Amino acid sequence: MSSETKSKFIDVKTLSGALPKDVRQKIRKKELVDGQPTTGMCEGYTQANLSIVHKSLADDFEKFCHANSGPLPLLYKSKPGEYAAPALSQHDSDIRSDVSMYNVLVNGKKSGSVGSLLEYEQEMKEMSTFYLGCSFSFEDALAKARVPLRNVEQNLNVSMYNTNIRCHPVGVFDCYQVVSMRPIPRNKIETAFQVTHPLIEVHGAPAHIGDPAMIGITDINKADYGCQVKFQEGDIPLFWSCGVTGLMALQSANSPLAFTHYPGCMYISDTPVKIHDLSSLPDKPKVIALKEEPFFASVTAESVVSKVKALEECIQDDPGNRGISPLHIPDELIKSALSLSHASSVVVTTGFPCIVNKTPPYENDGLSGAIAIATMLQALGKQVTIMVDADMTTVICDIVKTLVSRGVIPKSLDVTSFPPSGQDANLQTAREFLSGEDELHPKYQHLVAIERVGRASDKTWRSMRAVDLTSLVSPIDLLFDAAKDMPYVSTTGIGDGGNELGMGKVKDRVVEHINQGSEVACEVAADYLITAGVSDWGGFALSMALYAVSLCPVHDRYLRRNVGFPLQKAEDLQKVFPTVERQEAMLTALVDHGIHDGILQQLSMSVDGLPFHPVHAEKLHQLNKFVL
Repeated sequence: MSSETKSKFIDVKTLSGALPKDVRQKIRKKELVDGQPTTGMCEGYTQANLSIVHKSLADDFEKFCHANSGPLPLLYKSKPGEYAAPALSQHDSDIRSDVSMYNVLVNGKKSGSVGSLLEYEQEMKEMSTFYLGCSFSFEDALAKARVPLRNVEQNLNVSMYNTNIRCHPVGVFDCYQVVSMRPIPRNKIETAFQVTHPLIEVHGAPAHIGDPAMIGITDINKADYGCQVKFQEGDIPLFWSCGVTGLMALQSANSPLAFTHYPGCMYISDTPVKIHDLSSLPDKPKVIALKEEPFFASVTAESVVSKVKALEECIQDDPGNRGISPLHIPDELIKSALSLSHASSVVVTTGFPCIVNKTPPYENDGLSGAIAIATMLQALGKQVTIMVDADMTTVICDIVKTLVSRGVIPKSLDVTSFPPSGQDANLQTAREFLSGEDELHPKYQHLVAIERVGRASDKTWRSMRAVDLTSLVSPIDLLFDAAKDMPYVSTTGIGDGGNELGMGKVKDRVVEHINQGSEVACEVAADYLITAGVSDWGGFALSMALYAVSLCPVHDRYLRRNVGFPLQKAEDLQKVFPTVERQEAMLTALVDHGIHDGILQQLSMSVDGLPFHPVHAEKLHQLNKFVL
């Protein structure tokens, strides 16, 4: 579109309060320039994207819309040869002439753009029109919530981008999602999400918050469609599903002839936009920042945040009187669970060889928690690997086999060690171990350490009594060191004393508040740190938090980027949920394989000197009630 044509666009403010029927008449009579964007016109009324396909493809395209309702929320499907949309517009309406510009697709390729479809009158008799919700429609709601939109005065407030988000394919329709981007001030992100969340008929809440690279956008300053929007200091990019996805879908079908609206040129209906009172929402979305650089946030419901907070508080009991309270960082449990939910591949490492005069030397705390986390992640469809010291791989493999044979866990888990056989233990080896096809796709996206002895400042690994365990430990800490410089690898540490891997995040507090803290404090930090009175409790709580987050409809839709169908079923996840019966059976298996209580230094149905009944069983009952 030429700059001369753009200069003829009318000032949108003159039509912001106009009625849709009047604007449609202006478009039909060519009183508006072909290609005039409709954003900002007819405030309060629903605008629609268009996809016009041959009747032979209409049923599959309808299914495609339902399968990808984020970018393609179907408002109305016409019959072949029907030019009005009575469900949307009560006044005079003709889809062949009431849009300021249309794309023409021939054999799946755009052949040009036209200001009217009247010349295709014969072909239109065999075609169905799909009216699909448009995100321009919810900008009134954002404005009423005092969420500022950039460049509105120039009618240039939306940039659109192709992404790496694959839509759910149906028949010949198979494409990637297009998103529209709006820069939103950091302190208004949650409001913007909450305001648009109920408006599912016009795309609903954002599909992504923050880092553009995560959804395949390499340069935020180069829009694929629409206009380039300028950022102001403190702005975060929010990406909504976009109806231009319909254009991608029709191109993928390679049909002889199809039409869509020209990007930005919508059909304006007579249907008012529903603006919801946020105070009336039964369970508002909660936006939680997970990374600052590059910025990325996830979302779940307020009720889930409350459940996970209750889990987090419950595991702060300190039966060993170690004084762990100052080490606690609030809200790390929900952040870790959300980050893990977005990961596709996870390493769970554990192992505290504090029984130095026994074989095997591992204590039992951490092992049950590690398996609880790993099996929940596995049930969620993640690639999961348990990592232990090389001398312990056979023992842990045998334990896993026993758990499967006894029906305690549904299927086997991969077990490995670091460094790989024949390779040196150094930072470069760690980077290579974590690396994948590129920076955005590492081999492992999240590392979890639970009750894993961590490296102290003097480069030794020590028990809480400051006993040097270095000869029994593999330097798995190097993976956490390497992850610091890998923006798409996140880490979680779970501990109960201060010497566990990940506790470097609160090293100063460990030195100040924990007995012999200056000697035993781990220097290696994790992105998210979960403290608990017993590390196993932290593992159980994280497994339960993953359960709660994954069954949250708000989070599920965000995780799917608004395409496809719900990912999880409660009955599948309950098969690995940490119940009293399951964890008692797991502890029994550990005892049968010679794994000792680290405090009592003996084989017993106890962990950290505390009997399973009643102490750990009661804690599991308490945790269960918050989630189940």
